[in-house]
Amino acid sequence: MESSNSDKIPSGKVSDYDRKTELKFFDDSKLGVKGLLDAGLTKIPRMFINDQHKTHTNPVSQASPEGVPIIDFKGIDKDAVLRSQIIKKVGEACEKWGFFQVVNHGIPESVLNAMIDGVRGFHEQDDETKKVWYSRDSQTKVRFSSNFDLYKARMANWRDSLSCLMAPDPPLPEQLPAVCRDIVMEYSEQVVKLGLTLFQLLSEALGLHPNHLKDMGCAESILILGHYYPPCPEPQLTLGTSSHTDPDFFTILLQDKIGGLQVLHEDQWVDVPPIPGALVINMGDLLQLVSNNKFKSIFHRVLAKHVGPRISVACFFRGQQNSTRLYCPIKELLPEGNPPIYRETTINEFLTYYYSKGLDGNSSLPHFKL
Repeated sequence: MESSNSDKIPSGKVSDYDRKTELKFFDDSKLGVKGLLDAGLTKIPRMFINDQHKTHTNPVSQASPEGVPIIDFKGIDKDAVLRSQIIKKVGEACEKWGFFQVVNHGIPESVLNAMIDGVRGFHEQDDETKKVWYSRDSQTKVRFSSNFDLYKARMANWRDSLSCLMAPDPPLPEQLPAVCRDIVMEYSEQVVKLGLTLFQLLSEALGLHPNHLKDMGCAESILILGHYYPPCPEPQLTLGTSSHTDPDFFTILLQDKIGGLQVLHEDQWVDVPPIPGALVINMGDLLQLVSNNKFKSIFHRVLAKHVGPRISVACFFRGQQNSTRLYCPIKELLPEGNPPIYRETTINEFLTYYYSKGLDGNSSLPHFKL
């Protein structure tokens, strides 16, 4: 039996559908997707029904011999030969997959687990405490919301998010939720160190000086999103996150043991299985742009599941949005006969376009092609 709340947020079977009213009611509740389940909803509202789950591409079977590469960083700063081997593996993964998992990356597993617990703790606070953080103002450094593109996307995603802009001007400690304040600050500090290492490896994999990407300002802005995917009563009808690419240079993703992340590789959806202690690294649109398509920004999505909640923490590395710095294909990567594919753009222009269209299943990159 459906809860009485379904009289206000219609299920997918209601014929006289008023999407605007449904979206506004959901938004005004300030409780996100979790609030629907807490109210007893047993059928998903129509605003979440997503036809992307009917895509012609299929997941790779568990028996597939090929999966997202796993790269071990152990000894990377102690052995020059080993480091060069790791750089080669990183380059190959970025060219072929746009994704890889990294183990022995230097962040203690205790910190990873505490960050997962911190994000869970925030989303599972009492309603009135959590509502205080709810906002759709993208200029707010720390905020809780559900679906940044709620009023633009054709369908909503089955997830809630805590957003923390940690650089270039990090929030004061008292501007972070008390329930996860300490671990967000600690995790941010540690993940930035790993990010700087990755920028060096990526630069070298492109045949550039280790500091090339860093000196371009690629690491100046850090956004952390703590996602909460509640269990879904009808997971076959929706997605946790619809198919998209990321509007950054790269993303470091921490995921719990639930799973559900998939990447689109050679026209097939491939599972990215959780590995204890591992982090998922994926290339973003901006890195594909400046590398002139050498490194790939790949479509990925998250499945909705009966089980949950699924917790993940995505850390986006991108340049400063208020900077006038122009980004375009790096000239050292443009030998004769290899002209630039993309025009110059600023971080602000790129992000403005990305957020204006929302997660519509299309890449932002074609908009910036010459």
